[in-house]
Amino acid sequence: MSIEAKNINILSVNISEAKGTIKKPVSEIHLNESGVEGDAHAGKWHRQISLLAKESVDKFAVVAGREIAYGEFAENITTEGMLLYEASPLDRFYCDEVELEVTQIGKKCHGDSCAIYREVGNCVMPKEGIFCRVLGNGDLRAGDTLEYIPKVYSALVITLSDRAYAGEYEDRSGPRLAGHLHGFFNEQKWLHDIENVVIPDDEQALSALLLDAVEQRVDFIFTTGGTGIGPRDISPEVVKSVIQKEVPGIMEMIRMKYGMEKPNALLSRGVAGSADKSLIFALPGSVKAVNEYMEEIVKSLRHMVYMLHGIDAH
Repeated sequence: MSIEAKNINILSVNISEAKGTIKKPVSEIHLNESGVEGDAHAGKWHRQISLLAKESVDKFAVVAGREIAYGEFAENITTEGMLLYEASPLDRFYCDEVELEVTQIGKKCHGDSCAIYREVGNCVMPKEGIFCRVLGNGDLRAGDTLEYIPKVYSALVITLSDRAYAGEYEDRSGPRLAGHLHGFFNEQKWLHDIENVVIPDDEQALSALLLDAVEQRVDFIFTTGGTGIGPRDISPEVVKSVIQKEVPGIMEMIRMKYGMEKPNALLSRGVAGSADKSLIFALPGSVKAVNEYMEEIVKSLRHMVYMLHGIDAH
């Protein structure tokens, strides 16, 4: 699981007027929608502000054989009290009005274009520094405290089945789908909350659930069941009415992969797409199909989340 919420101390705030140079400590920095006002790295991109922990600096100082001044690694904010590289994109830091969202852990080393690298031949920022974008403007100074809050990913699994809803048999595909999600979240070390619901094959009930989940900004919404061509199979139509951007490639690939050996797999009308900040998938209703579909879907989930939130993590 991801590390827990905690408070960390700001030891220094730092600015540089040119890229590739060390940053100098200042009394305070002003954060706006572009990053740190007056800093060379400010702009309309995802790496507006850099943070580095003293714990990382001290480790590198031993290798360098000298003390490292705050800002020498070109970090805007030097902290103490947390190994920052253990954070994940979309985690957040708060201090009064200031709100920062983590967008990247580490970066590509610029080698000779980096001042500290030219002197020592190495740099800690590419591995242990983190980058954020500004969501809430304000001022920061040495002595302030940042509250770290890891993101908790939410998931809703909806099983569509008249018989399971009536209690005639136990829902197995919903819990199996949730199990795949649980395994994915644990692999990513993401905190998460998964809700399972069973509803009849009812268009209005499904539509209401989907629209509410999107409004509540649920991160992942999965349906299982109702993707065939029977008179009660309505999942694809309802899901398509909610999603804003369809991602057809995922389902097309899965249908082709399993349809090569079992032509009946081509009859599944599974759908994938996004609406606002929610990813939505309509899967078939059998446990076997859930296993097959989720085996492929989880390969792209992390990247899809970052794309949806405007994070360039290629």
